Amino acid sequence: MGVSIEQTSSVLILGGSGQAGSDTAALLRRWYPDLPLTIAGRTPERLRKVADELGVATVATIDLSRPDLGLPDHGAYSAVVATLWDNQLNGLRIAQDRGLPYLSISSGLVDIGPEVIAAAQRPTTSAITIASHWCAGTATLATLLAARDFTQTGDARVDAVRVGAILDANDLGGPAGAVDLERFATATTAGLVRRDGVFAWVNGTEADVAVQRADGSTVTGQAIAIPDVPSVALATGAKDVTFAFAVVPNSTPPQEVRIDLEGTDSSGARAHQSYILTHPHGQRPLTALGLALTTERLIGLQGPPVAPGLHTPESLIDLTHTATHLTATGATFTRLA
Repeated sequence: MGVSIEQTSSVLILGGSGQAGSDTAALLRRWYPDLPLTIAGRTPERLRKVADELGVATVATIDLSRPDLGLPDHGAYSAVVATLWDNQLNGLRIAQDRGLPYLSISSGLVDIGPEVIAAAQRPTTSAITIASHWCAGTATLATLLAARDFTQTGDARVDAVRVGAILDANDLGGPAGAVDLERFATATTAGLVRRDGVFAWVNGTEADVAVQRADGSTVTGQAIAIPDVPSVALATGAKDVTFAFAVVPNSTPPQEVRIDLEGTDSSGARAHQSYILTHPHGQRPLTALGLALTTERLIGLQGPPVAPGLHTPESLIDLTHTATHLTATGATFTRLA
């Protein structure tokens, strides 16, 4: 796959030497061998290692606390991709000041308020994408792929969606991911669900959810506060939506997402479908896929130009394009019933 338009400015990847950042850079390099990339982070040695593995990439040592991030004055960028928590929003401010697209994955549902307000205050400057979804939106995209039989067929309707993500205990992400999880847990232990059309918070045993695995076994997950819930609910119209998360020791496969949909078919009869999304290498490649799909869309390499404003992955990314890359990335997406 080559670059389809002239691309002279570099994609600035904040946290580019971390798991999400380096995997995203590698995927973009595979898709677009000539796409300029800037790998930005705190540790020059780690940054140089990632750049060397990519073959051709620029390295930038940054400080998230500085308004200019410590970036060189002459740097020209096509987008700012924050694969770590942009805790002072200086990356977002740079994107808005320069009119660049911005992508964030580490704010979580509990922390997106400042980004939403920043987008509202300057609505015509940047395309700001909030992708703090499971695996940077890949699970929601897979859910919408599963729902197409309902949403694209006559009078068929999705009434309920249950998503359960199961992750190996050794695959919780790198140091930045661990910090994110600790911050989310501090903010709330409650989960967000949609019940009878109302978004509501659940806690304690009310948040416990049984998640069935592909092998027929069941684990107990917990409803969590994650953007996938409103994304799936509003995209499908389902009045009941739950997203549960479970950590399992020595899980095989290390990443498994169960998707159950209930509704009515075009004849009005009750219908049920179940899907499993897995990857033999866990959550890392699926997170990188979500990031890469959104990035290529934001910088004009896939689909029409993206207007300034607030976006989410499912509002930008073509589902057929997603399905093709899921397979190419090594994921398995299987219908069970």
